[in-house]
Parts: sequence; structure tokens; C-alpha cells
Amino acid sequence: MERNIETFIGCDADYENAQIVLYGAPFDSTTSFRPGARFGSAAMRHESFGLETYSPYQDKDLTDYAVFDSGDLELSFGSAEQALRDIEARAAQILADGKLPLLFGGEHLVTLGAVRAAVKKYPDLHIVHFDAHADLRDDYLGAKLSHACVIRRCHDLIGDGRIHQFCIRSGDREEFRFAKEHTEMHPFSFGGLEECAAGLKQSGAPVYFTIDLDCLDPAVFPGTGTPEAGGVTFPQLLQAILKISETNVIGADLNELAPMLDPTGASTATACKTARELMLALLR
Repeated sequence: MERNIETFIGCDADYENAQIVLYGAPFDSTTSFRPGARFGSAAMRHESFGLETYSPYQDKDLTDYAVFDSGDLELSFGSAEQALRDIEARAAQILADGKLPLLFGGEHLVTLGAVRAAVKKYPDLHIVHFDAHADLRDDYLGAKLSHACVIRRCHDLIGDGRIHQFCIRSGDREEFRFAKEHTEMHPFSFGGLEECAAGLKQSGAPVYFTIDLDCLDPAVFPGTGTPEAGGVTFPQLLQAILKISETNVIGADLNELAPMLDPTGASTATACKTARELMLALLR
């Protein structure tokens, strides 16, 4: 696997030595409102050079660790299933080599490809899900593969009691009813996160960590396809990331940045900073 020509800042290690491997999924073909997330991963790489590699929040520097950036996958826009197979194959390769796959989306459906790979290696997988939306519809306008259905499809793979959802503030009535019976949902905020993380840490269960960046309030992060008022702040998200990083995270993703929907560039800068802090939190 060759390093991407333009890497995320500080992520230019060799594949063999890398602890984390970045890979991008520029796909947004099932987006239900405003498209553009397919450009998110490339924008994050390019704009990351406005950041420092050093985090004063964690007193860590990306240059002290080994992160490999494999670049964006070339995905089929005409077939969600083919795109998911390609994402799964890349995630499976990274996991088989004993490294942590970190996926940059793309819309949230891309998570399903990564989770398919993770659950094959870790049948007792748990998912921690930060999002504005429940993503628990069984179908969206007849489509089972949609960013509005991604967590429901993940539930099909891992079953009850192993999906932990935070910041959810949007969904139809049936999604919230489904969550009461089948997932651990904490609406509106990170309330209950500390207890959830403590339980996962004590059990040692493998955790897949998926962050839809629209969990942030649109005042902070307007550059996303389906903004929802009432979200969290960046410092709140950072503290939540640090808490989940104490668990046995075996894979993760950041998704739903649509850079052209925020011409100020502030949303892309926020996504880049979130990515830096997530990587540094996961690096031991």
C-alpha cells in the first residue's frame, strides 16, 4: 500500500510502522438532503496544513507517532453495495495487519462497510455513535442502504444492547421507539457517556467509534448535509472523544463534512481539528 501524495498533516509514516491507517471514502450517493460529503475527505487533507501537528489539549504531537494516509478509495457512485464492498475490503486489510483503520467520509453510510469488516474480526463488537440523527430507519424511500439507515443495518449485524448512541436529536417516531427496545440511546447530549465508557472499558469489549460531525451544533459546524439545531460544542465533543478513547477502540470514522456548504472554511477546519484530536487520543 502506497502513501497518498497529499497526506493529512503529520500522517506520512510508512505503512509497515503505522499504528493508525487513514483511508477516505468519498461517497454521498444516498444523501437525503444536501449533497457534497464526497468532497469531505480530500478537503480535510488539504486544509489540515492550516493546523499544527501539536495538540495543547493533550500535550501530544502527531510527529511523535506513526500514522499512514492511504488516500481516498475510488468508489462506485452508481452502486452503494459496491462502494461498501470496497470500503470493507480496505478496512479488513488494515485490521488483518494489526492496525487501527480510521475512515474519513463521505456520508454516514460508509460506516457500514467498515463495521462489516470489524464484526468479522470481532464478533462481540460494540458501536459508539455520535450523531444528530438516529439513523435507525429500516428503509428510506424504499432503500435499505441509505445514510438514514446505517445504524439500523449495523444493528442487523450485531444485535441488541451493543449500540450506544449520543447527541441524537432527530428521527422519526419509529426510530425512537426502535431505540428504546434495541439500542442504548442518550438523546440531545453526552449524558450517560461516562458510565457507558466505564462499562466498556471494564469489559474490554472491542469498540467501533463512529462520529457524524453533525452532532456539533450548526452554529459551530454548518458545512454538513443535514444540519440540526441544538448540537454540542467542540470542547464538549473533544471531552467525549477523550472519554471513549479510554475503551478498546479497534476502528473509527469521521463523516458528513460537506465543505462547499460552508464557504468560510470553518467547518472544514473544525473537522480537521477533530480528526487530529481523535488520532492523538487513540494513539498510545
